Amino acid sequence: MAQTDHIIELRDLLFAWKAGLPSVLDMPAFTLARGKSLLIHGPSGCGKSTLLNLFAGVLVPSSGSLRVLGRDLPQLKSAERDALRADQIGFLFQQFNLVPYLSLIDNVTLPCRFSAARRKRALSAGNSLDEVAGRLLTDLGLETDHNRPITALSVGQQQRVAAARALIGGPALVIADEPTSALDPHLRDNFVEQLFASSRAAGSTVILVSHDPELGRHFDEVMDLRDLNRAEEHP
Repeated sequence: MAQTDHIIELRDLLFAWKAGLPSVLDMPAFTLARGKSLLIHGPSGCGKSTLLNLFAGVLVPSSGSLRVLGRDLPQLKSAERDALRADQIGFLFQQFNLVPYLSLIDNVTLPCRFSAARRKRALSAGNSLDEVAGRLLTDLGLETDHNRPITALSVGQQQRVAAARALIGGPALVIADEPTSALDPHLRDNFVEQLFASSRAAGSTVILVSHDPELGRHFDEVMDLRDLNRAEEHP
C-alpha cells in the first residue's frame, strides 16, 4: 500500500444520493495528516455521517477524487474497499452495533475474524486475542468481568467495548460517529481522553464526528463541516 504524509486527501468531491438530485456534499479540497486527531462538528443533517461513510469506503463520491490510506477509493471495486476497511479502518458507531449474543471479549475480537492483517497485528501485541482484547478494555476504563454478556452492560460500558473493537489490531484510521452523544460532560471528556491514549499507542489517526464543538479542545484539528461543504442541500 502506498504511503503518503496524508491519510485522507480529497479534491472537488461531490456526493448526491441519486443522479439528478442536488449534492449533499460539495467539498473543494481537504487533507488530513497521518497520526492527527480531527473533530468534525456541525448540526444534525449537515452531512457529517455521510462524509464518514465516504472516508470508510461505504459510500463512493458522485465525482471528484478521494484518497484514503493512499488508495483512490472511487477506483476500487466494492470488495477491495471492504478489504481495505476490514484491514485498516476501525469504525465506532453511534449506536455501537455490538452483537448481543457474544461476550465482551468476543465482540472486541470480532474484526480479527474478518481480517488476517488485523489478527496478525493484534497477536503481535500479546499471546492471544483474548489477552489483547482484555487489555484494551482495561485501558479504556472498563474494569469488569470481561466475559459478561453485552446485555448486562450500561451504555457507557457498551461504548468502551465498541471503542476497543474499533482499536484492536491497530488500524491506521479510527472513525467515530457521535460516540459521546449519550454521555454527560465528565464521562464524555474521560472517554475521549482514553480513546486518544489507546489510539496513540496503536499509532492510529482518529476522526470523530459530533454536534458538540466543546470537544474541540481535545483534538489537533477542528472542522465545522458547514465551512467546507458548499452544497446548498443537506441530507
